[in-house]
Amino acid sequence: MKIHTVKSADGTSIAFEVTGKGPPLILVGGAFCDRTAPTSGAPLATLLAHRFTVFNPDRRGRGDSGDTLPHALDREGEDLAALIIAAGGSAAVFGNSSGGLLALDAAARGLSIPKLVVYEPPVILDAGRARSFEDLAKQLDEAVAGNRRSEAVELYFTKVMQMPAPAVAQLRKAPMWAGLEHLAHTLSYDLLITARGPSRLEQMSAVRAATLVMDGGASPGWMREAIQTLARAIPGARHRTLEGQTHAVDPKALARALEEFLGE
Repeated sequence: MKIHTVKSADGTSIAFEVTGKGPPLILVGGAFCDRTAPTSGAPLATLLAHRFTVFNPDRRGRGDSGDTLPHALDREGEDLAALIIAAGGSAAVFGNSSGGLLALDAAARGLSIPKLVVYEPPVILDAGRARSFEDLAKQLDEAVAGNRRSEAVELYFTKVMQMPAPAVAQLRKAPMWAGLEHLAHTLSYDLLITARGPSRLEQMSAVRAATLVMDGGASPGWMREAIQTLARAIPGARHRTLEGQTHAVDPKALARALEEFLGE
């Protein structure tokens, strides 16, 4: 598939693929995700292509996109703004996990997003835990700078995703581990997005997009509580639970929910 590029405000080249025909829809992935990721990339784009013109980008620092240091949170909002212009000046947006936080922040700042769908954006209601992510982001950057990418990935899984050590050890043996290491330098980007914590809720009243906030019925209780709190903070937002789903949501279930809401 042809790779397109657009220049962000700071000159960084953002790569994306376009598939399908219909109203424009931009996909925004979370941690460890480039445009090939199943829950926010090519497989989801393929499922939606019969209804939408799907813009499937690599976030900065990933895949074929460039990166300009030092990283700053506002830069990724500018990347999304550039993609919206490439899509014709207005586009629906789907954000998965921390990509959902990025999309929410962009909508709150007034980007032309008529409809917005987010799946389990990690809103951290505990301000202390959210602030701790800033220190952890520094540890991740130090590990990557020291060429200890595997250590950075393991830190993210154990400290952020709270995976038990035996599960991480098993994951290290999987073929996908090398791909995770390749994206390790972007993990601090997602952590800093998440580190805004409960203060983000105060800004959600500025979101004007018709918004659907989703969670998985099999996800942890603390996550579902945070998602419900987020939905209440957004004017007119709908909340939907995808029964039987976890944070690693089935792309088919996700595509059905997106079609139902965006097709209204």
